Formats: sequence, structure tokens, C-alpha cells
Amino acid sequence: MSDHAHGPWLTIIGIGDNGLESLTPEAQAVVWQAETLVIGERLDAVIDGSNLPELKRILTWGAGFRETLAEILKLRGTPVTILATGDPMHFGIGATLRRYVAAEEMDVLPSPSAFSLAAARLGWPLQSVTQISLHGRPLAFLNRHVLPRARILALTSDASTVQAASVLLAERGFGASVLHVLEHMGGQHERILRLSALEMAETCPPMSDFNTLAIDCAWDGPILAPVPGLPDEAFRHDGQLTKREIRAATLAQLAPFPNARLWDVGAGCGSIAIEWMRAGMGSRAIAIEAKPERLAMIRENAETLGVPDLDIVAGEAPAVLAGLKTPDVIFIGGGISGEGLFDACWAALPPGGRLVANAVTIEGEARLVDLRGRHGGDLTRIQVARAAPVGRYCGWKSLMPVTMWTVVKGEVE
Repeated sequence: MSDHAHGPWLTIIGIGDNGLESLTPEAQAVVWQAETLVIGERLDAVIDGSNLPELKRILTWGAGFRETLAEILKLRGTPVTILATGDPMHFGIGATLRRYVAAEEMDVLPSPSAFSLAAARLGWPLQSVTQISLHGRPLAFLNRHVLPRARILALTSDASTVQAASVLLAERGFGASVLHVLEHMGGQHERILRLSALEMAETCPPMSDFNTLAIDCAWDGPILAPVPGLPDEAFRHDGQLTKREIRAATLAQLAPFPNARLWDVGAGCGSIAIEWMRAGMGSRAIAIEAKPERLAMIRENAETLGVPDLDIVAGEAPAVLAGLKTPDVIFIGGGISGEGLFDACWAALPPGGRLVANAVTIEGEARLVDLRGRHGGDLTRIQVARAAPVGRYCGWKSLMPVTMWTVVKGEVE
């Protein structure tokens, strides 16, 4: 570790499309004092022709992130300046480097982010807009945010991201959504291209690779709300699915919170883990499933429902649980009577962690009653009936009752 007594050694400066002219006098002074300058791929054209100071070395990210990061960390304690687009701490390199460099070692001088610039040009109140990055990330991240009347600002990798997003929107029934493609904001070549998603998908107009995508959603398709309890048909499954009403109640007991990690043990088609992550707030989940055909369903459902970063682990619990990242919350959707399953989950759960287990069999229910006697918690039985045709009329068709046990580790012990 470095000695921080003399202040930060790493400075990250946000720069606009008009190059070094966009920098404040303070930021310009830092650039001129730098011994090493690190430049991103997109900035080659931005600073082309600029008068840069005599430097000991210039690095780019072209060799790969980990390789360049290793070079930067070798220079710890000597002045290093990184030029990045916009706000480095908003889906930028500053946020990434913070995983490797302490806050007191860094000095960040941001410029307006692409989101701020786009909101200013479109007149969209930024606090009412969803802000995501599709730069170097799967397009499937967009799926979770496509909702009626939603406004979305998205960083892109290049023009192909916009084209792919327009096709996705059209296929989802959001073809009437208006796409604003904001190119080179703040630079000499600034332009805004506006087309509906359907028009964009059909015409493939030329556009700059350096753009930000704004989506004003309009719809005539199904609504997949962000609150727990998606329709059963939203998931591909083989019948082993926590039904909609039970799923909503289960997620309420699991109680997602910011940056919490869930273990979904015996995930089936992944519905609980997926809805946990759709709650947002940086929540993470590990879906644990042994059957290959169900693992494929989990992957497909995660993509379709906008959480492609769901961590999927193949194998039988409890054996496969060893070595997984520590959970904050655990859900056991079946097999609670299995040898050693509860004990392994309970041992992995830290004090204050929450566990929810559902059972539909008499044996499973008996196991939950026994566990409650030893560890405390709450038992709930849920019975759901759905209206279904009975000849020319309609009657109630009952689903299997579900017993749910919810416990927080350490409340009784």
C-alpha cells in the first residue's frame, strides 16, 4: 500500500467532446503536470491535434483492461492522470478503478456526464429518467427497464447498439417508442437523430459510433412490471415454477435490499432469483440448480427479463454450496428435507441473515415445523385458488397449499 500523506497519486479527469478545451484551468494544470497519461479509445479523435505536454509515457486501454491496470498500479505513488469521457464515476473508469484503488489515492475531476448533457438537450428531468450502460454490456440489460411511459438514457458501445435496441423494442411491442440518438454532444459534430424504434429497425440509418441513446417508451405489448409477481407465462418452465401469487409473497418475505446477495437453492427456472434482481438496488443472486435442462431455462429467462448478470451455478446442493460468495439471504424452494441441505445453508448464512423456505409436501411441512421449534421464525400457510372453466360456468381451482418459514439468524439463538 502507498503512503497517502502527500495526497492522491491518481487523477481521473472527465473530458468533453471538444477535447482539452472542455477542461477547467485546474484540470488542464493537472494534465500538464502529469508524468503518465492514460487515454481511452474514444478519446483518440477528441484530443487529436491537441498540444499535449512532454510526458514520460502514454498508456491506452488497447492492450486490455487488466494489462493496463497492472501497468497503472506499478506506478503507484507517482503522478498518473487518466482522461475519460464525461463523469468517470457514473458508469465510467473511475467507478471501475475504485475496486482496486482506495478513495484517498484518487482525485476525480468530472465533466458533465452524457446523461446530464442528454437530459439538458431533451428537457427530461434527470431524476425521473432511468440511466443505464449498454457500453460493453449485454443488450439484455435493457429488457428490465422497458416499461410504459418510461424514459431511458443508455450509454452505447457504437451505432450497432442503437440498431439492436430498436429491434428489441419492436419485438417487445414497443415499436412506437421514440429513439433520440445524441451524437458528439458538446462537440463540433453534435447532432440528434430522432426515429421511432420501428423506423430505426427498418431503415438502419447511418449514425456516429460516439452516441448516447434516449428512449421515450410507447407500447402496445405486455407489461412486465418491476414489482414481484410476474405472470407465470413470462417464464419458460417445465411446471416446476413458484406460482405468481406465492412468488410475490415469497419475495415480500425475502425482502430485497441494496447490494444484497441471494442464494436461490434449487432454482428451477430461476423465477425467484430473477425477480429478486429485478427489484434493482444493486441486488445480486446466485441460482443453484442441478438439472441441465433447467439451467438452460434459467439462462433464457434471465436474458429475456433483463438480468443477464444472474450468477448460475450447476450442481447438487449442499455439496455445490461450498466456496460460493457469502449470502445475505437464502431461499430454499424445495428439498428442505434433503440430507444436510438446511444445515449447510444455515452455516453459510451470517448473523442477521434471512432464510425463507417453502414446502408443499407433508414431510416438508413437518421439517419446517421442527426447524421453527429449534430456530424460531414465522410459519405461514398460503392457499391460492384461481377461477377456471367448469362446463359452461366458472369455478375455483385450488393450487397446492404452500407452507412458508421465514427466519432471521440470531433472533432466537
